[in-house]
Amino acid sequence: MTSATLTPTAPSPNSAPRGFAIDSRYVPPLFITLILVVAQWNFGVLESASRTALAIVASIFTEIVLSRLLRGKWPHLASAYISGISVGILLRSPEVWPYILCSIIAITSKYVFTIKGRHLWNPSNFAIAVLLILAPFAVSTLSVQWDNRLWAMLVIWALGSVIVWRLRRLHICATYVLAFVVFAALRSVWTGHTFWSEVAPITGPMYQLFVFFMITDPKTTVGSKRAQCTVVILVAFVESLLRLNQNIHAPYYALFSVGPIANLADIWLQERRRKSTLSAQSSQEQLSTSTLTAD
Repeated sequence: MTSATLTPTAPSPNSAPRGFAIDSRYVPPLFITLILVVAQWNFGVLESASRTALAIVASIFTEIVLSRLLRGKWPHLASAYISGISVGILLRSPEVWPYILCSIIAITSKYVFTIKGRHLWNPSNFAIAVLLILAPFAVSTLSVQWDNRLWAMLVIWALGSVIVWRLRRLHICATYVLAFVVFAALRSVWTGHTFWSEVAPITGPMYQLFVFFMITDPKTTVGSKRAQCTVVILVAFVESLLRLNQNIHAPYYALFSVGPIANLADIWLQERRRKSTLSAQSSQEQLSTSTLTAD
């Protein structure tokens, strides 16, 4: 996951923590750790605690090495921690190497697939999708293995909603969830399955990570609120099509395919607006100069 994530943009001086206030960049890492602790304590969700720890270490180590080599500075490690722990939770494999490789791919993608400071893919989503495509014999993902107990889901969704609301990204989560429910209803009509069987996956912990950390990643979401809502509706639509084709990795592939196209289009539109603004300013300056000369 965000894979970057809900965060890690540097805070402005005005938003610096005061007194005992916590740096906002540490809130998402604390939240995802809470999800993991609660889920592991109650349901024993992890394939292996040591492999999750290894994924975190590999992610942080890769972030430090690449940042020092390519940017010459020490990175803030909140984003790398989230990518590592996301890989450790979401990836399933009896082998050790996929956890290390997936974390390395996730962090490396941030340095390779970046245009004008924006990542084209959510790092952990990109890495998980790549491994699913290249090594399906060795890896799978967390899907329905976890419990869907209502009280745990409500606690996490309530806490997560407060956090993303403070980060001004709750509209993304809400739009995606609403779209998922609508498409679940349509799939129910199309397939003849019950509505509750179609909508049930979103109550699982895998979707809690997907909704709160992957689709809200600031580095991989488009600019305006309307565009952000449109993109997550498209993600939910593509995911629904994949589900109709019995694809159990549907959310990962949907974000993997829609995300970079949306980001490229947004970058192109922003660049076009920037050039148009500069052209208008230049024309205005020339007109002003001509007027002064005539006077």
